[in-house]
Amino acid sequence: MDQTRALGKTNLQVKRIGFGANAVGGHNLFPNLNDETGKDLVRTALDGGVNFIDTAFIYGLGRSEELIGEVVQERGVRDQLMIASKGAHKEGNGRIELDNSRDFLRGEVEKSLKRLKTDYIDLYYVHFPDGKTPLAEVAGTLKELKDEGKIKAIGASNLNYQQLQEFNADGYLEVFQSEYSLIQRDAEKELLPYCEKHGISFIPYFPLASGLLTGKFTKDDAFDDNRKNNPQFQGETFIQNLKKVDKLKAVAEEKKAETAHVALAWLLTRPAVDAIIPGAKRPEQLKDNLKTLDVELTDDEADFISGIFK
Repeated sequence: MDQTRALGKTNLQVKRIGFGANAVGGHNLFPNLNDETGKDLVRTALDGGVNFIDTAFIYGLGRSEELIGEVVQERGVRDQLMIASKGAHKEGNGRIELDNSRDFLRGEVEKSLKRLKTDYIDLYYVHFPDGKTPLAEVAGTLKELKDEGKIKAIGASNLNYQQLQEFNADGYLEVFQSEYSLIQRDAEKELLPYCEKHGISFIPYFPLASGLLTGKFTKDDAFDDNRKNNPQFQGETFIQNLKKVDKLKAVAEEKKAETAHVALAWLLTRPAVDAIIPGAKRPEQLKDNLKTLDVELTDDEADFISGIFK
């Protein structure tokens, strides 16, 4: 598999398997995280040749960025890396609120730069729309930051189709991030075709559908985390999903690969998907994700897999 791609219309070259770093310092997202393990995850990614690391303010309210910054500084590899971060969340009145205003985002980028110990961020996303600030204006704020050299590429995340078009009214958008996997295919209706048409890179999150596509679950499994509220893990839907995953497992066995690697490799055959950023909580998981690059799917195999999950 061709291991490197340019993101969208940018000249930013990324390895096609990146690292989604929400378990690095994301104490508000996962129980029992250890900061040293988080730093080891970043070190393992670098040792494995990963050059695309995805973080956000909301991952530990800045802690993820701090830990990544420490390791990158320790290794002296900033110029070899593509770091993506995201902003929109702020702490106020004892809760987290969304803010896309110009002053807020400009301030957030400055704080992210300090935490990451860098003078530029390769890719900066607006993490969520705030429902108030016009999205073309938000894109304009990021364009200012790009013109100033604070960020290299403009991203947006978690927009619906109408919002995506509004954000890209002036053609500034370069990378878009949204949910997409074999299980969750809604992006194929409008979001992916739009990105393909406009030369925007599409980066999927939840690429393994919260673990469903790893093939590790049975119908007797019960969940006490955020999956317990996810309809894909409930009742008849869950049982039907497991049957589909069993068919995927059979394809993986034929290719002498793991089910998860085939599910991730399928995403890399999709138009506009230039890279994926699977997460990991342990260094071994991260090393395992990198084996996806050893899986080559033919067009017929990719079509067959698509058909299983139609």
